[in-house]
Amino acid sequence: MDIATLIGIITAFGLVLFAIGSGIPSFIDPPSIMIVVGGTLGVIMIAYPLGNVIGLIGIVLKTFMYKVESGKDVIAELVDLAQVVRKDGILALESKVSDIDNKFMAKGLQMAIDGQEPNDIEDILYMEMDKLTDRHSKGADMLTALGTFAPSMGMIGTLVGLVLMLQNMSDPSSIGPSMSIALLTTFYGALMANIIFLPMAGKLKARSKDELLVHEIILTGIQSLVAGENPRVMEQKLMGYLPPKERESAFD
Repeated sequence: MDIATLIGIITAFGLVLFAIGSGIPSFIDPPSIMIVVGGTLGVIMIAYPLGNVIGLIGIVLKTFMYKVESGKDVIAELVDLAQVVRKDGILALESKVSDIDNKFMAKGLQMAIDGQEPNDIEDILYMEMDKLTDRHSKGADMLTALGTFAPSMGMIGTLVGLVLMLQNMSDPSSIGPSMSIALLTTFYGALMANIIFLPMAGKLKARSKDELLVHEIILTGIQSLVAGENPRVMEQKLMGYLPPKERESAFD
């Protein structure tokens, strides 16, 4: 679980609630909530197919639960495989593929074991990476859209509240509730956009980059395995993907 996401949300909402203090009941207004939450949900269904909207639940959960393998661990695993290949040949990896958790790596290794041409392996794995980028981009784009729609619905709610207030200026008792709708809808929209949707979209984009980096390491490693490169040479090549402080050779 990504504890940073949970801590961030709790901290942001906690500080807002702390600033509100004992006035919390005044910030709870069902009509305003209906306008912003219901309106945002309705607009996202207009913008995207229903299946994608339902899939938003899984996308949001990824910001909490999804974990990308570290490049350092992937390199160590590839170096171990390279030592097996150097000793017993690439067919010796047949018994190890089923034990590999990373599906992208397992697929590439299986193609190498089956004797596919290096160019074909490269093309297929690059296509996998392109499709991964598309899927991640769609999820991040939907959260970014929600971050745009929520404040917009808040502004619509503000206009509704102002119209109601201006229509009933002769009735002082109606001014307060109308003004409440006018202000709280903007407040709710800003909270949803800037504490939930936009930060989650940013995290998905960052994780997408991290996963693509791991896939690039795997692709380069498989190319080295097929070429029969020395494990030490392969490791030095793969270490180039990592920042200097994470480069730790298994041969030292």
